[in-house]
Amino acid sequence: MTKQSLPAVSTITKETVEDFKTADKVVLVGYFAADDKSSNTTFTSVAEKLRDSYLFGASNDADLAKAEGATFPSVVLYKSFDEGKSIFAEALTAESIEQFAKTASIPLIGEVGPETYAGYMATGIPLAYIFAETEEERASIAATLKPIAEKHRATVSFATIDAKAFGAHAGNLNLKADQWPAFAIQDTVNNKKFPFDQDTEITAESIGKFVEDFVAGKVEPSIKSEPIPETQEGPVQIVVAKNYDDIVLEDTKDVLIEFYAPWCGHCKALAPKYDILAELYAKEGHNDKVTIAKVDATLNDVPDEIQGFPTIKLYKAGDKKNPVTYSGSRSIEDLIKFVKENGKHAVEVAYDEAAEEQKAEESLAKQAEAATEAAKSQAEEVTDTVKSAASEATEAVKSAAEEIHDEL
Repeated sequence: MTKQSLPAVSTITKETVEDFKTADKVVLVGYFAADDKSSNTTFTSVAEKLRDSYLFGASNDADLAKAEGATFPSVVLYKSFDEGKSIFAEALTAESIEQFAKTASIPLIGEVGPETYAGYMATGIPLAYIFAETEEERASIAATLKPIAEKHRATVSFATIDAKAFGAHAGNLNLKADQWPAFAIQDTVNNKKFPFDQDTEITAESIGKFVEDFVAGKVEPSIKSEPIPETQEGPVQIVVAKNYDDIVLEDTKDVLIEFYAPWCGHCKALAPKYDILAELYAKEGHNDKVTIAKVDATLNDVPDEIQGFPTIKLYKAGDKKNPVTYSGSRSIEDLIKFVKENGKHAVEVAYDEAAEEQKAEESLAKQAEAATEAAKSQAEEVTDTVKSAASEATEAVKSAAEEIHDEL
């Protein structure tokens, strides 16, 4: 069924409820009185926002709500897995309904893959990964850990992952990518990683304690980081995981940071422009307001989930929790404009890219002309040298001939 072909919220009756409950893998039905304008409006706003992801229905039939185990006002999420439905009867706000939909729509122990990864990240709940090579082993470990997943539901999501197909992802969680089975928890909001000791057997007891300690805040995250540079050479500040907070989250500065990979061709092309950008702010005395920085996101754990390279973000002074991702062209002028429009200090530096390119072209032309003159001069010197040598050789031959003639 195509979600967009239906109204944002379908009217549900006792005659249609059973068909609607099975119309998709996950559907949500709001149960509230006809005169409850607030609940109706709030539920509809969420339905409009999430209609591409879920089917939404509503009913004001109190008897139907009672038959479904619900009361006015509440939202029931029907699903084709686990216990079949989840009921939300707390205060109905747009935020609470949306969060309920995202968390209750995920299986107790699901599976991470290309189709489900984004959904897990969107919940804002830590994700516990169960790596195993075979389907049988994943199912066995999932069954062992099911009571733990039930105990921590809505606090930690659990999911298996095919170690043969996606084992490389273990490296992103600071696990060894060749030792299975394995277990790790990822804080999806702050992108912190908590790998379980791979030399310890995965049992209900060992994982139960690990998850319990994680929830209690007793487990320290594993941080992958290059050493902090002894000195900052060049105009661009070098960031590593260990100094990330000190530089990027410096609350008084607007910080533009590039997340790059050494092998990325686009990153290499950007590098000289990025250096010029940083030099412009330094030369005009704006280092107290603006920092231009970069971090190798392949060698350092960073709070952000980076999907591609280069990724450029601006962390605004006084508002570090809401970074703005840059999506424009990678020109110096556009980056300057981005910093001005999105930074707290609205700093602008002067740079005429077309003029600078013209200067560069003129400089190259002068260098080419100088090289041509040098080559011409060198060629003339070579010609003169050859002529001189030839003349000397002719004289030598002539002299030798005369000597032979005299002898005869």
